[in-house]
Amino acid sequence: MLCALGLGAGPARAGASIELAELRVERADDGLYLSARLRFELPAAVEDALDKGIAVHFVADAEVVRDRWYWYDRQMASVQRYMRVAYQPLTRRWRLNTSSEPIVSSGLGVTLTQHYDSLAEVMAAIQRITRWRIATAAELEEGGRQSVRFRFRLDASQLPRTFQIGAFGDSDWVLSVERRVDLTQEGGR
Repeated sequence: MLCALGLGAGPARAGASIELAELRVERADDGLYLSARLRFELPAAVEDALDKGIAVHFVADAEVVRDRWYWYDRQMASVQRYMRVAYQPLTRRWRLNTSSEPIVSSGLGVTLTQHYDSLAEVMAAIQRITRWRIATAAELEEGGRQSVRFRFRLDASQLPRTFQIGAFGDSDWVLSVERRVDLTQEGGR
């Protein structure tokens, strides 16, 4: 059952050249699912870093909140998806690691790893999020005003220190979009 269609559901803030083309939130018996389609071109500085073998990290996070008039909004559920893109020069292939925990250089931990032949293919995979469970049925409550906040960004804090210094204040390394979807009008379904 479709809960909300994110097109026009709220203001979207964008960084360099990122657009949230579609955002859907679906309520199912076992929880709440989010699907999103993003559109953006990587800036030249980011592509150059990738070509040189520097891994670039992206983070998608979703938060389900219940509005309260007397205090801060109550967070009902919060999930993150971390994505790491890296070029493998020996195999001339692109690697995408996806995890629900931050991906650190000391070890990949538990990640889903996929390989692609081109940068365009790996970016198409990053720009498409399909049926991501953002809340279980037990975490959702009936009644009250509820909303989902979705955010997608390039995480420059995961870059090597020398790139972080150069990237600080550079708009090429600022890619982000955020949108809030109101679930209240669909609460009765």
